[in-house]
Amino acid sequence: MGMNDPQWGNKNGGPPDLEELLRKLKLQLATLLGKKATGNGSANGGMPKLSGGGLGLLAVIAVLIWLGSGFYIVDASQRGVVLRFGKLLETTEPGPRWHFPYPVETVEIVNLSQVRTVEVGYRDNVKNKMLKESLMLTDDENIIDIQFAVQYYVNDPAAYVFNNRNPDENVRQAAESAIREVVGKNKMDFVLYEGREQVAATATKLIQDILDRYKSGILISKLTMQNAQPPEQVQAAFDDAVKAGQDRERQKNEGQSYANDVIPRASGTAARLIQESEGYKQSVIANAEGDASRFSQILVQYEKAPVVTRERMYLDTMSQIMGNVSKVMVDQKNGSSLLYLPLDKLLEASRAGVPSVPGVDVPAAVKLDAAPASSENNDNSAAQRARDSLLSRDRSAR
Repeated sequence: MGMNDPQWGNKNGGPPDLEELLRKLKLQLATLLGKKATGNGSANGGMPKLSGGGLGLLAVIAVLIWLGSGFYIVDASQRGVVLRFGKLLETTEPGPRWHFPYPVETVEIVNLSQVRTVEVGYRDNVKNKMLKESLMLTDDENIIDIQFAVQYYVNDPAAYVFNNRNPDENVRQAAESAIREVVGKNKMDFVLYEGREQVAATATKLIQDILDRYKSGILISKLTMQNAQPPEQVQAAFDDAVKAGQDRERQKNEGQSYANDVIPRASGTAARLIQESEGYKQSVIANAEGDASRFSQILVQYEKAPVVTRERMYLDTMSQIMGNVSKVMVDQKNGSSLLYLPLDKLLEASRAGVPSVPGVDVPAAVKLDAAPASSENNDNSAAQRARDSLLSRDRSAR
């Protein structure tokens, strides 16, 4: 059957009709089985020759097998890249597909969901270091040892197949170049401690930009920092520096805690003193204003009756003074001498029930001061009666 046979394929250039080929194959088999070989072979026992129909049948079978080898199936997570004589023809979607078999066309199946991993600075284990890749220089001229892993997957099958000779090595070189650039722009402490996540994020973006410029068809999924530390030769000195920094932070925290405890208490004490001083100020001002007002009122009364006012002021003053002492002066009727009456001893004697003050009428004294509270009340009532009598005299004089 020739390639220009009108029965070869349909009008669209697709594969031949398999049912028609099978029907013709059955007819040829039936014809072949109904005929005998043209001879019994040569004298040396050679194989019998096939007729022209037998050769055609073998050719048809070979062609069918060749055409059948062009069938392939693409899974849901895969894409097929069809090449015709090494040139990109198309990218096929999931499902059963067919292409012209080799050597006309070939198919490369690319898995889009597979996550591929590239290790930088180590291989298989962080202890198996690759110092040529892991040692990097920071912005403050310190050397650090970094191992990290880059995970990626394919997002453009055609670009992945045609623009990458060794995809893993391309990703590794792009990742190493990007991380060296990021580390070289930052301080050592930032890369090792507080800025590790930021360094990883920045490096991931930079790796993706590099791969996009190369049209590699690769999408970076994640960059994981496996290890970041100073070189082994200076690890002990660096640990000492880290401990010193931790001690400094601890002392700063302790000082801050002490300040947080002392400052509020000092502020509270200061506020209390300010409030007390403000209250004392208001009290002094109010007392001064009250004294001034009282003096003004006394002045009015003094201008009206100077003598009476002076006596009243004298008696008031003496009542205030004598009200705070523990001795009372008693004027005896028979003489002009004054006796000092020890009220404390009289009170003690009254509690004991023994009259023990010579030269003094103890019952009278006891009656005067039988109890401190009654004595003080009697003194206050006597002073009040004296003031009332002075006021009545002042009114009668006017």
